[in-house]
Amino acid sequence: MLNRLRSKCIQPDIIPCMTRAERAGRIGEVLAGLYPETPIPLDHHDAYTLLIAVLLSAQCTDARVNFITPALFARASTPEAMMLVPVEEIRAIIRPCGLSPRKSQAISDLSRIIAEQHGGQVPQTFEALEALPGVGHKTASVVMAQAFGVPAFPVDTHIHRLAQRWKLTTGKSVGQTEADLKKLFPRKEWNRLHLRIIFYGREHCSARGCTGSICGLCRELFPGRVKPVKTRK
Repeated sequence: MLNRLRSKCIQPDIIPCMTRAERAGRIGEVLAGLYPETPIPLDHHDAYTLLIAVLLSAQCTDARVNFITPALFARASTPEAMMLVPVEEIRAIIRPCGLSPRKSQAISDLSRIIAEQHGGQVPQTFEALEALPGVGHKTASVVMAQAFGVPAFPVDTHIHRLAQRWKLTTGKSVGQTEADLKKLFPRKEWNRLHLRIIFYGREHCSARGCTGSICGLCRELFPGRVKPVKTRK
């Protein structure tokens, strides 16, 4: 009987060895061991510079953002100063990050709004942040979590991919992935855990480096998996 159960347990993705909740618990345990410290990958020195760095990181690597922002913040590091910088100058500085026309206009516009409508302080609510030009839910979530310590679970491409590979979500949308992960993990762990998943995705379970059965966690969670897991966008 035991042998039959074991054989079923390793059938490719048919009968997983763990429930979704059990997988979440194991993932949290492994990632906490791998990444006890969770430094923010984007260089910044306050909520405003973090907001700008996160905005720039859209379709751009953190390394490139960190290469660009010193020059940008040397030119202007407060909303009041940035709103006075010509958009063309901002665009020239941030061009290597990609999407520079849209990003430069958003940086200029949101800086003016923060200076004129929020007393020069980055607003501390999701609603007010998401009302700023160029700021979507993910960007707002990062700022709320990392600048203000409010529990949030920003979902980027790494988290969306891994949540599907680990069968923590059906992955039909980023919004659904976020909602599913929030149900599975303790609220007090959200801010650290989203960074831990990002770190793991970059180092061990990348889009090309793992198919859902190569990295350590994928092998442990799904020992019988054979077919590659395709990520839903």
